[in-house]
Amino acid sequence: MQTETLRRRALELGFDLCRFTSAAPPTTGSRFAESLERGDHAGMEWLARNAAKRMDPELVLPGARTVVVLAASYWHPEKDGAGASVGRIGANGVVARYARHADYHDALAGPLRTLTGEIDSAGGAGTRSLWYVDTGPVLERDLAQRAGIGFAGKHTNLISRQLGNWFLLSEILTTVEFDPDAPEVNRCGSCSRCLTACPTGALPAPFRLDSRRCISYLTIELKGEIPEELRPLIGNRIYGCDDCLAACPWNRFAREGRLMRAAVREDLAEPDLLELLALDEAGFKRMFAGTPILRTRRRGLLRNVCVALGNTGTINCLSALERASRDSEPLIASHAVWAIGEVERRLKPRGTSRQVGE
Repeated sequence: MQTETLRRRALELGFDLCRFTSAAPPTTGSRFAESLERGDHAGMEWLARNAAKRMDPELVLPGARTVVVLAASYWHPEKDGAGASVGRIGANGVVARYARHADYHDALAGPLRTLTGEIDSAGGAGTRSLWYVDTGPVLERDLAQRAGIGFAGKHTNLISRQLGNWFLLSEILTTVEFDPDAPEVNRCGSCSRCLTACPTGALPAPFRLDSRRCISYLTIELKGEIPEELRPLIGNRIYGCDDCLAACPWNRFAREGRLMRAAVREDLAEPDLLELLALDEAGFKRMFAGTPILRTRRRGLLRNVCVALGNTGTINCLSALERASRDSEPLIASHAVWAIGEVERRLKPRGTSRQVGE
């Protein structure tokens, strides 16, 4: 199978970009190792456990010659105001753009499986290929830059000149050798909008992300208590954060992709926080089945909801928070108690402070 034939086939299957690079170790592996030494990966210990594989694709697939890198846009035109209410007083939360869809792992798996099968068939006996959607032990951002999909911005995410910031990566490692594409170069220039946009200071320097302060880490990957000093900075974000991505001027080139269009969940743009707080285990699973949000489990999402209500809630939220403070899940209960204190602190100047249980 020729390089351009496979590229056309990938676009036919719905991917927005398809580029090729060799399976040689990324030259940026030392930067990844330095981030691990600093502890920037926070509690994501699997990054350290698989570090050697991530820095050498041939350790993942012996005999690998090519990495096929694919991009799928998840940008979607939103209703006026959708997802733009961070910090607004009220009872709505904000979900990261990519999670306002059915789970992208599922949406991309079918086309990836098909494309991988066609590579193996064309390659003949002995051909081996592996495909991943955000789950394989590979430095996908670094490989994608070398393949020319985009360049790593100062916020450490990949930026595409064709898609802006709003796209998902997947890759196929294969023993078939394809002609590599030219790598992309950094095009940030003097722009630092993403650095100043971060609410928690999780971008202490260009091209460095400290996950310990990142809202996406705190609301998704962190399984325990959110540090109290960071809670007020989270606003009403309940799953992820897009601030550094949204600040990027390359987003003027963003466009809707075919693969994720059918997976849009309009109801997740600004969900009602009080409705979420009332969910029991069965209700949580029913509402978020087949979405990325399911991975936080009820305890994680309702923890985040309590923080959001603590930051933006009004007196109308107190009774729901009081019920949550008696939840059988300690993580939810403790964050609800904190949220009650924050709401009442805002109400004090108006003389409406109450005690839990009144």
